[in-house]
Amino acid sequence: MKDQLEALITQMIEHEVAYEDALIEFEKKFIKKMMEKNNNNRSKAAQALGIHRNTLSRKIDEYRLDHRPRRGRKSTKPKS
Repeated sequence: MKDQLEALITQMIEHEVAYEDALIEFEKKFIKKMMEKNNNNRSKAAQALGIHRNTLSRKIDEYRLDHRPRRGRKSTKPKS
């Protein structure tokens, strides 16, 4: 796995991917996979990631990783 990571980093550098962009993409994908592994249970995923649940929720919102409708919000689309 270490070799694969080295190769990926080399490719990113060759394609001039900015450091900040690389960090963001890594974090987004890591969180998404951890959420999938934990059946979208934020508490379990946060624990596995070693971060507070509120931090995970903020990152999910920031990266727009949650596509479920929010509870208590009504649709603003007009009915036809």
